[in-house]
Amino acid sequence: MQCARCAAAGEPAVFRVRGAVVVTVLAVALWASWTILGTALHDMAEGIDPHAILGPRLLVPVALLLAAALAWTARVRRPACACRRPLLSRVGGAVPEVEPSGRRRVLRHGLGIAGAATAGAAVVMARNRGWITVGRNLFADVEKTAPTPRAEWEGATIRSQRRLGRTGVLVSDISLGSAALRSLEVAELALDRGVTYVDTAPDYAREGSEELLGRAMMGRRERIFVASKFCTADGHLPPDTPVPRIIEAVEGSLRRLRTDRIDLLHIHSCDRLERLLAPSFHEAFDRLKEQGKARFLGVSSHSPNLHAVANAAIDSGRFDVLMLAYHHGMGWELDQILARAADHDVAVVAMKTLKGAKHQNLTEFREEAGSYAQAAFRWVLSNPRVSCLVISFSELRQVDEYLHASGTTLTAHDRAVLARYDRLIDGAYCRPHCGACLDSCIAGLPVDDVLRYAMYFEDYRSEKEAMRLYAALDGLDASRCIGCAAPCAGSCPHGLAIQYRMLDAHRMLTPA
Repeated sequence: MQCARCAAAGEPAVFRVRGAVVVTVLAVALWASWTILGTALHDMAEGIDPHAILGPRLLVPVALLLAAALAWTARVRRPACACRRPLLSRVGGAVPEVEPSGRRRVLRHGLGIAGAATAGAAVVMARNRGWITVGRNLFADVEKTAPTPRAEWEGATIRSQRRLGRTGVLVSDISLGSAALRSLEVAELALDRGVTYVDTAPDYAREGSEELLGRAMMGRRERIFVASKFCTADGHLPPDTPVPRIIEAVEGSLRRLRTDRIDLLHIHSCDRLERLLAPSFHEAFDRLKEQGKARFLGVSSHSPNLHAVANAAIDSGRFDVLMLAYHHGMGWELDQILARAADHDVAVVAMKTLKGAKHQNLTEFREEAGSYAQAAFRWVLSNPRVSCLVISFSELRQVDEYLHASGTTLTAHDRAVLARYDRLIDGAYCRPHCGACLDSCIAGLPVDDVLRYAMYFEDYRSEKEAMRLYAALDGLDASRCIGCAAPCAGSCPHGLAIQYRMLDAHRMLTPA
């Protein structure tokens, strides 16, 4: 706006937005924020598939808020007509410059954008104010263990031992896993309460697990059955590792464990027959056994090729123990293997018994969280072909809760708890040794490994270890899913949105 006199005098014209325009644009922007962004946030809180939420429409309220900010900054500029300056000066009004300084311009625009963004955020939160109370529970840490320990669990001890196949050794039905063990006190308490089987590996806490267990077993070693793995702090030994190097790695474990023998050595997390039957491992084991440094040979697997690995291990006659992923809802998949193992007197040790431990993050499962672990353990131990289960201990209170399940039987209430858990995690849990999606990935990515590392990060709370394992994939990570046409879509028999979960895992496991 400019009068004719100022225009004739050559005064520069200055655009000025009317107040009504600013109010109108802001009102439209806030309405769009309420209806579009507010609805999107509501859908996310409700758990709707993000693919159905995200889209170009979310840019509409953002663009309108930016327009409102720019309209406001234009409104607060100096009066439109230069001839008004003397009048303003006479009445004590400020006489702004025709062109404000760069710093003032930046500040003015910044304040406008910040104000519009704040107003938009306030409207979106107001639209979803009902979720605030829910959110306190939704994002609360639902523990692996019971939110409130029960009095009857206090002082729980091992009440049952089982024969470990043809080794002839009796071991506690619930055994001490040490992947998450960081406390000497926890290890000592579990051993004092009757745990006689401990599972460790050099790559658990980069040798820290073996060091800690070595201290905990002092004065108790003769009644403890120790299982470790053929690996180093950096990971599993490959099949072409020279025999002396394998023996050197095992002797390192012996030193850290402060013992002269390891009762059971596993070829760990095995997915290939080449590695299972590698002559170097078997020659190294035979030498160690001759020297009295190792007693029995085992294999652990929770991979898509578990069936082939387990059957080959049984058929070879070389392996005394199978440590397999085994939990409620998957018994039918492993019944044949467990039956064959029993026929050959090969022991089965169950791991991954908490089926992903997703109960930590399930608000709807809060009431049952206190009995979930015990119900899951009872389900596993209800199979007489399982010699024991290995569960990671990390807190003192877990000793009471976990050991309370020892020697107990599966109940109807336990089955109801497990059924409810299955309903809640349906479509969110990548089953061990499934692998149905792997052939559909044109990049050949280890989808099962990536999603397992995400589970370690999100559900087991082993963030650093999960990120380390993911980084070791070295070029086979989920970044290759970005922009992919997703031929894997629909290939999961359990309904997982594979590409979405792979990209989410990449975001989670990649350092910022």
